Amino acid sequence: MDAEMMKYLLIGVGAIFAIIVIAFIAIQKKLNKSDYKQIKQLREGTKESSFSTEVLYQKLYVIYLRTPFIKRYLFKLRRRLEIVNIDDEYLTRRQSAAILTRTFLIIIPLTIAIIMITKNNTLLMSILLIFEVFMIDTIIDGRVDKIDNNLLKQQITFFSEIRHAYHEFNMVEEAIYQVAQDDDAPEMSRQAEKIYEVLISDDPEGELEKYYDVAPNSYLKEFAGVSYLTKEFGDRKDKGASLYLKNLNNITQEMQLEILKRDKLDYVFQSLSVIAIVPMLFLEPIKNWATSQFSFTESFYYGSQGMIFQVLILVITFVCYLLTRKLKDNGSTTINTKNTENPWQEKLYRIKPVKKFVDLFIPRQGTKDYQKLQKELKDAASKDKIEWLYVNRIMLTIVGFVLAIILCAYLHKISINYVYTEPTTDYNIVGQMAERDMKAAMDLTESDNEYLDAYKGKGEIDQETIIRDMERGRINRDYIDSTDAEKEKAADRILEKLATVNSEYIRWFEFLIAAVIAIACNMAPMWMLKFQAKMRQIEMEDEVMQFQTIILMLMKIERVNVEIILEWLERYSNIFREPISRCVNNFESGPWEALEKLKEEVSYQEFIRIVESLQASVEKIPIADAFDELDTERDYYQAKRKESNERLISRKGRIGKLIGFAPMVVLFVAYLIVPLVAIGLTSMTDSFAAMTA
Repeated sequence: MDAEMMKYLLIGVGAIFAIIVIAFIAIQKKLNKSDYKQIKQLREGTKESSFSTEVLYQKLYVIYLRTPFIKRYLFKLRRRLEIVNIDDEYLTRRQSAAILTRTFLIIIPLTIAIIMITKNNTLLMSILLIFEVFMIDTIIDGRVDKIDNNLLKQQITFFSEIRHAYHEFNMVEEAIYQVAQDDDAPEMSRQAEKIYEVLISDDPEGELEKYYDVAPNSYLKEFAGVSYLTKEFGDRKDKGASLYLKNLNNITQEMQLEILKRDKLDYVFQSLSVIAIVPMLFLEPIKNWATSQFSFTESFYYGSQGMIFQVLILVITFVCYLLTRKLKDNGSTTINTKNTENPWQEKLYRIKPVKKFVDLFIPRQGTKDYQKLQKELKDAASKDKIEWLYVNRIMLTIVGFVLAIILCAYLHKISINYVYTEPTTDYNIVGQMAERDMKAAMDLTESDNEYLDAYKGKGEIDQETIIRDMERGRINRDYIDSTDAEKEKAADRILEKLATVNSEYIRWFEFLIAAVIAIACNMAPMWMLKFQAKMRQIEMEDEVMQFQTIILMLMKIERVNVEIILEWLERYSNIFREPISRCVNNFESGPWEALEKLKEEVSYQEFIRIVESLQASVEKIPIADAFDELDTERDYYQAKRKESNERLISRKGRIGKLIGFAPMVVLFVAYLIVPLVAIGLTSMTDSFAAMTA
């Protein structure tokens, strides 16, 4: 009976299982044939895993936005990313949070390392931690430059696809729209969609001017401008080929040269910034090694002289780091946001007492000094206002003077502290003292400290007074049983220490040194402007060659005249922007005279030749004839451009290596080798003198 029941039970379970399987298959087929499949796919597409970096970065963005100090860097960063990520708030937030997070992953371990290495030197620790603030800017700029370089590489592929689409549609806007649908390069697709919207708008010329203000790089400006001119005036054949496509090819060649230039600059400068910074981290290890191996160097490294050398090395490192950063600038898009973000200089200048004080130092408008200052700002391509520049100069002057006085007071404190803590010995030791000798030396130091505390700040103390107190045991009883010679020797030693302690106070000449430092701090912004202007002069040839490419693209387009060419040159110029702008403004009052004035304002011969050709185009010959050598000798100019870039990179590389390695050389020569040799020779001379005495 039991076996019979078990058989029926198994049959029933099998039948139920078969029914379930059949029902599941039927339902599955029904779902596949209906909209349920699409709904399921949509749900799966929006479903997140348990951990998502996308969600993490969005949450971190909100946290950074609420953090006061980090908020400044976040806004500065996203203003640059907004240009690349047009109207994509989600991507802008994600990239901003990702870049800041990766920056902190570098800065936080470095901060911990600095604290561990310099925990016994508060001043050095503070300076290094402050210096990290400047490093954050460099790391962020490097991350954004990488995104900008990726966009430039995407443009190469985009222009290649535009050529095929233009052959298919034979319409500029349709070709751009078709290629913009590609999701493989989202950054470039967004730019293409924006350019397409500009071309089909009711006022394309006005929208194009707006796009020029926010375009990530000049090559997209050129592409947008050429596309607009082709759409408005039509395409034409040049030697059997489309003029529009030839212009795209010219822009592509320019971008390829720029990518190679940036890659080579990045390769040359990839480690120079780190090399310029690293010496700061070796200050304490070198000091610890030198004092552990050569005890006679303790007076230098633990005294005021060692601290002075540390501060000098830090200042040299800071200056070289800034110069290397300026020198490395590869021309990638850097959006200056000071006018829009209301910097601290502007906020400070708005305070009425501060404004009145700052205005006392600013040259009056229209004076020769004011015009000279404006020219220096323009030559350096600085977006700062004159008021901001003087706020910086005055603040640096005040801070430099105050810090110099504080440093002098701190150096005096270090000297006094060294007298109170230095193990007292009558000989120099190579290496470490034995534990017994160290204890005896410290006992002697503590005994001397009691006499120093008793005599410090009092009137004339001579050897007889000290010996008399030793004999009476008035201060301590360490010398009651000593011989007269031992008492005289101890008294001389205490007198020498007392003279050091009593002489450690701020003197008049230290205020003079602080004033000199303040003057140097005051001039530092001006020196930086001159350095930037010098670097821009190095790239002058590169900008003129860009002008030649622009003219080559425009000269064969119908209805293009000299004024349009000048407007394009003004739009893409950097070094020659100001004189070209004045020429454009004066063009209507007399084209020839405006161009002649432009020739007088510039001194670069290659640019003067362009202006002379424009003058010939105004009255005598067509533009295409005036610049026919640009077309016939295109290969020559391309080879010349490559060679110019090579010379530019080589020159920057030499200057960069000289500046980048300077802190390392100063560290090992001035902070290690020279002190060891100088102090060693002095100690050896004193030892021989003592032996022969």
